[in-house]
Amino acid sequence: MTEESTAMQRKRLHMRSIRRGTKEMDLILGSYAESRLPSMDGVALGVYEALLCENDQELYAWVTRQSSAPERYSGLIEDIAVHVGT
Repeated sequence: MTEESTAMQRKRLHMRSIRRGTKEMDLILGSYAESRLPSMDGVALGVYEALLCENDQELYAWVTRQSSAPERYSGLIEDIAVHVGT
């Protein structure tokens, strides 16, 4: 089996960003993905992909600063929060 191309990974992550469990996270992550995925390198894409495995209620609380994000996601969550203006 061949490794997934970066372009295909970006498309897949974008789709996962816009098809979440809650409308709020669809909008937040969809906008973020459109803006930021094209410039992410392999490491950043890996962190973003891991973030997408988290549940929406936790993600929303992290992005809206209702609770602290785990250290491994703190920079990414901060970038998402700034992007959406929270």
